[in-house]
Amino acid sequence: MASILGIHHTALRSADYDASVRFYTEVLGMKVWISWGEGDGRAAMIDAGDGNYIEVFARGAAFTHVEGTILHFALRTDDCVAMLEKARAAGFEATMEAKAVVIDSNRGPVPVKIAFFKGPDGEIIELIEDASLDVIAAAP
Repeated sequence: MASILGIHHTALRSADYDASVRFYTEVLGMKVWISWGEGDGRAAMIDAGDGNYIEVFARGAAFTHVEGTILHFALRTDDCVAMLEKARAAGFEATMEAKAVVIDSNRGPVPVKIAFFKGPDGEIIELIEDASLDVIAAAP
């Protein structure tokens, strides 16, 4: 029987491919796993850890921005405050400062720390800190 094993990657079209790849690798500390293509056909799969990737495509001049259905994507971190400061120091706009939140879930309260900022193409990136999410996700 086939089953979903998790999210493999989130794909983005980037107005400045090189700047986006530098942002995810140099600012956030991820590594390019694979890359391919040339010019407006370039793409890279960037390793975000735990078998998750951010795929960045050069969007080319013909692309027009239309707001899509993805609200944001979240990156797990071990230090929400420091990672937000790292993004801010690199010139990226924080849209929500780091704060503690308790998610009142069907499995009980889940305390997390979250923050949001805009990436190089205006994508909204959430930072989320709390190992208990992994424990809850693995629970039966």
